[in-house]
Amino acid sequence: MSLITVNERCIKCGLCIKECPVYVLKMGEKGPEEVASTNCNACGHCVAICPNSAIDNEKAPLALQVDANDFPKLNSQQAEYFLRSRRSIRNYHDKSVSREILSKLVNIARLAPTASNSQGISYVVVENKQLLEKAAEITIQMLENSPVRHLLEVAIIGYREKGLDSVFRGAPNLIIAIADKNFPYARNNAISCLTYLELFATSLGLGTCWAGIFEHFASIENSPLTNLFNISEEKTVAGAVMVGYPKYKYMRLVDRNSLDATYII
Repeated sequence: MSLITVNERCIKCGLCIKECPVYVLKMGEKGPEEVASTNCNACGHCVAICPNSAIDNEKAPLALQVDANDFPKLNSQQAEYFLRSRRSIRNYHDKSVSREILSKLVNIARLAPTASNSQGISYVVVENKQLLEKAAEITIQMLENSPVRHLLEVAIIGYREKGLDSVFRGAPNLIIAIADKNFPYARNNAISCLTYLELFATSLGLGTCWAGIFEHFASIENSPLTNLFNISEEKTVAGAVMVGYPKYKYMRLVDRNSLDATYII
């Protein structure tokens, strides 16, 4: 079966050919067709750009694409304020997020842009609060015996002396991004995917924060944390974010450092 199929609505405008990032297409007698000995990366541009829904691609089917005219667009100020409203949440209500909503989060994460559309990220969604408490204890133990202990001594003191969860901040849920150990884009792709997840989370009334201490110790070879979460030896932890309902509400959008940009003409 051919990768590309074209119907009678094709007007041979060539947009799909011009937009293909890996030069898979050429113009044939009946419209665009696949070039021999090429490798489509399934980005879906060819199908998405067609003004007449005339082309289909078995790696990026038309049936799974959403019409871009079917949803409202944010104006520039709405988009700016939406992006700026995302905060790192470190105080959560003691209420677990439903599996339905957690599934929405990871489903959005999979749609994020990745290097050459390589994707390659899968997810471990932790719903067990007691398991997170155990993971926090293991993480602190590893930190106590780590050469980077001096950098995070305050986390150890807070956990041991004050009972403060410096690892997961009391979040009821954790989402771990994993990838094959030999996958070269694991970390970069995970950052992109989890950033999509974080931004989407705010629209669902959720808060998130990167679980950086956990990430570090979970990514170490033969880490007991991967065993705790039944992560295969062939996989590596590429990122992790805690998820839950924010305990407090931020009343303002925080500024950052002044812009530092160089324009070259």
